[in-house]
Amino acid sequence: MMSIRQRREIRATEVSEDFPAQEENVKLENKLPSGCTSRRLWKILSLTIGGTIALCIGLLTSVYLATLHENDLWFSNIKEVEREISFRTECGLYYSYYKQMLQAPTLVQGFHGLIYDNKTESMKTINLLQRMNIYQEVFLSILYRVLPIQKYLEPVYFYIYTLFGLQAIYVTALYITSWLLSGTWLSGLLAAFWYVTNRIDTTRVEFTIPLRENWALPFFAIQIAAITYFLRPNLQPLSERLTLLAIFISTFLFSLTWQFNQFMMLMQALVLFTLDSLDMLPAVKATWLYGIQITSLLLVCILQFFNSMILGSLLISFNLSVFIARKLQKNLKTGSFLNRLGKLLLHLFMVLCLTLFLNNIIKKILNLKSDEHIFKFLKAKFGLGATRDFDANLYLCEEAFGLLPFNTFGRLSDTLLFYAYVFVLSITVTVAFVVAFHNLSDSTSQQSVGKTEKGTVNLKPETAYNLIHTILFGFLALSTMRMKYLWTSHMCVFASFGLCSPEIWELLLKSVHLYNPKRICIMRYSVPILILLYLCYKFWPGMMDELSELREFYDPDTVELMNWINSNTPRKAVFAGSMQLLAGVKLCTGRTLTNHPHYEDSSLRERTRAVYQIYAKRAPEEVHALLRSFGTDYVILEDSICYERRHHRGCRLRDLLDIANGHMMDGPGENDPDLKPADHPRFCEEIKRNLPPYVAHFTRVFQNKTFHVYKLSRNK
Repeated sequence: MMSIRQRREIRATEVSEDFPAQEENVKLENKLPSGCTSRRLWKILSLTIGGTIALCIGLLTSVYLATLHENDLWFSNIKEVEREISFRTECGLYYSYYKQMLQAPTLVQGFHGLIYDNKTESMKTINLLQRMNIYQEVFLSILYRVLPIQKYLEPVYFYIYTLFGLQAIYVTALYITSWLLSGTWLSGLLAAFWYVTNRIDTTRVEFTIPLRENWALPFFAIQIAAITYFLRPNLQPLSERLTLLAIFISTFLFSLTWQFNQFMMLMQALVLFTLDSLDMLPAVKATWLYGIQITSLLLVCILQFFNSMILGSLLISFNLSVFIARKLQKNLKTGSFLNRLGKLLLHLFMVLCLTLFLNNIIKKILNLKSDEHIFKFLKAKFGLGATRDFDANLYLCEEAFGLLPFNTFGRLSDTLLFYAYVFVLSITVTVAFVVAFHNLSDSTSQQSVGKTEKGTVNLKPETAYNLIHTILFGFLALSTMRMKYLWTSHMCVFASFGLCSPEIWELLLKSVHLYNPKRICIMRYSVPILILLYLCYKFWPGMMDELSELREFYDPDTVELMNWINSNTPRKAVFAGSMQLLAGVKLCTGRTLTNHPHYEDSSLRERTRAVYQIYAKRAPEEVHALLRSFGTDYVILEDSICYERRHHRGCRLRDLLDIANGHMMDGPGENDPDLKPADHPRFCEEIKRNLPPYVAHFTRVFQNKTFHVYKLSRNK
């Protein structure tokens, strides 16, 4: 197993010119030199300082994360095989295609190898560009070939530095979003500081570099920043068109780089639908954003050779349903409060029914089953029925797909982020309820969205969007821990915006009868500065200690296995084993696999269940026949899976296989009444005894403390 050990004998030697003016009682101009020229100079100076800080904080974050990665693995000193093994599970699979493109004699041959791949799944030829989101690896490999950097930069460093560079863009986009919302770059600085000090809960890029989300989330952050700017009222036509272009490009790149893009954008579509229904967002702008989502997905669908999973996505069905429901239901936003509420509920019901109907029709036409495991998982997760489905249980038993651990809030509270977030959220939610009630009750006035009469409570469209966004993604994170990175990063933005927002402080001070324009100015600047000082005081020493702590990669058993495969097996040999290990086999040795970790294909899931019978209670003849049906030459057994202790009883891989096969589980504990004792012992345990039925089909050819490799006989 891979581990990290201490190194031995090593010693540590304001964003746009379109910013709206604040309300009269909180205008900063009162503090500035009089005259239009002076204000313009001050704005240019503020924009220059804020922009410079944004770029610097982004670059520093990138360098900080890259240094942590180097210090953790001693990446510059370890062997190439160790570097590749450090790309664990699916990360290694994705990186292998970057390596494959670089090793191809020409780009044309490299593309051909990806489109007609017969090494990722044995006895099958698959189009990798259709199946997986690996255009980023293709693009990087082309760049590396074209740019004159081969003599100065190794391919692996070009790859990881690109990912760490994207982190600079990510943090800069978060900074800008907070700045846009609050009107001061101090808010962006606080958001960036919170992102870094909560690194454990905001990113995992330093140890899962090639993961799809690390490519996608920077573009997602850019999209949110662009949408925040786009939703401002009274934009100039040119600014609006350029912003729409930025939204389209970022949405397209986000969709192209992550297979779960459709689910994240569905959440965004729900945000737009909610705000549009409550008159908190201009309907025309919502329509533009719906259209951009659909267009981006269809373009990605074309690039992925008409991937049916995209065409059958809930997002496309939902957005089309919204357009249809709008045409069918006229005058939705007129009438009394009860009348409008009834229309709204009917509209919601119509959109929901149309979405399910269209999605069901599309999936039947396309015979789509690629995403059925996700819905089985969701059904079981939310208690809509117990399941013995192997795929659903495989997700349910993984910690990453469980509920968000409670200790997460303790860590977020240590940096004051969670307290600030709850403070800002409670105020903005209250305001949102008041504004929504006012909008639904006001059937006569036709005020434009974002504008209210003086003295009334106001919630800007861009603020309303980010509010519903953080709430929905908060629910997603609470239900599925792996998705917390979408929420915690936006939490930094939303909390910092609220603490620097004049509207928030004005409302709060008025509620306690302490309102004064000077007090608003003092609060919106002093509170963030005090928090920044606190973060520096408390976390700077720990960050310096972290940067000085030097460790190294250490996984001798896996290194020995990969070296043995390279030296002692044919180049065309087919290997079977766990998904996670086989991704490393593909990267380090280039051998053909029976299965792999990219689980978004129904036939691959069936194949994986069949291969995993090596850890079930099956006869050697049955296991041999299953493996040979996929052309397997060698099978790798892992003691860490066969004798697993990481999960509790009922969630170990062998338990999931027993339940799916109708067999009773091992060890003390209850079993379902209909489960029966197996007719055969567990294969991965019994094969080590070298009994005749096993020796007739399997010959051990390699063994160390972690792995056992068996060669399959070719006789039936």
